[in-house]
Amino acid sequence: MPRAFVIVVDSVGIGGAPDADHFFNGDVPDTGANTVGHIAQAAGLDVPVLDALGLGAAVKLASGFDAPGLGAVPTGAWGAATEISRGKDTPSGHWELAGMPVPWDWHTFPDASPAFPEALTAEICAKAGTDGILGNRHASGTAVIEDEGAAHLQSGWPICYTSADSVLQIAAHEESFGLDRLLQLCKDLAPTLHAMKVGRVIARPFTGAPGQFSRTANRKDFAIAPPAPTICDYVHEAGRKVYAVGKIGDIFSMRGIDDLRKGRDAALMAHIHDLAGEAEDGALVFANLVEFDSEYGHRRDPQGYADHLAWFDQQLAALLPKLHPDDLLIVTADHGNDPTWTGTDHTRERVPVLVHGIEQKALGQLAFVDVAASVAQHLKVPYQGEGASFL
Repeated sequence: MPRAFVIVVDSVGIGGAPDADHFFNGDVPDTGANTVGHIAQAAGLDVPVLDALGLGAAVKLASGFDAPGLGAVPTGAWGAATEISRGKDTPSGHWELAGMPVPWDWHTFPDASPAFPEALTAEICAKAGTDGILGNRHASGTAVIEDEGAAHLQSGWPICYTSADSVLQIAAHEESFGLDRLLQLCKDLAPTLHAMKVGRVIARPFTGAPGQFSRTANRKDFAIAPPAPTICDYVHEAGRKVYAVGKIGDIFSMRGIDDLRKGRDAALMAHIHDLAGEAEDGALVFANLVEFDSEYGHRRDPQGYADHLAWFDQQLAALLPKLHPDDLLIVTADHGNDPTWTGTDHTRERVPVLVHGIEQKALGQLAFVDVAASVAQHLKVPYQGEGASFL
């Protein structure tokens, strides 16, 4: 019985979103943002496996851009997918890839200081047991920890910040504030934020001393649950096993998930390699690799991003021979995060859809939801979500 592997390489956009002019980093629209194309231009890319699957061809299709060093004749099936959900964030992208476009407008906080309404700030303080909060603005996660970390250690107040995404992030020191206390705080706040249609409350623990702070792998997302079934539900309800790797369990509130594997990207790829041997027949392996976004996109580090893509390409080369002959592998993304762009937020872009396990062909312009429809057809499970199969 065939299996399906969907690897979402977080933020690996390829430009060309037709509505990019409606999305902004500060006052600058995302028109012209192109994560893969601009990384190739600024730092060079050594990704022969991805390119052979059709990455360079997908960039050209999505945006008309000839990415330097890419453009091999594809041996896989390849296309470019366009999102319709009104967000450029993790839940929007993943839900739509899973067959369910977001049916509402997300609530975002203003790029002002303070960013949060007084009632929300008061609730954070009450649940944290503090007299105030730090941050209270749009910020890069690493920058706000450096800016506010010393005051956090002295006062015990949580560091609360947001971005152009629909999110409330809370950073706190694992030892002085306490990891369990931070996770409980975020869990307790989540119902209030979800009622506001804020997509996620994210716990961002860190360790170290001033000048040497570092975020840990104990991040946890408390995401609003999808309001309708996704591919995870359909596969699970058909009696098949759904393996979630990385943030997938959080993004889908563990609905339809049978097995959860977590860690940072190296550990996550190790899990995917293991599942190529362990996953049951008929299973779905749904994975998210996040460091492209969190470590290199938001930090505007083209060289680091290029190096991490090269690492993933090597991992992919080792994974492909482990797959069964009737397995389907789809490599895609959820949004862009062009490290050459202004600001620190995500960028509105099309994403690649690179497919191993079917014949070589150009898939053309796709919808995000076509990924879910194709997985359902491959696994032969009943499916009532949106999208059309490209198989």
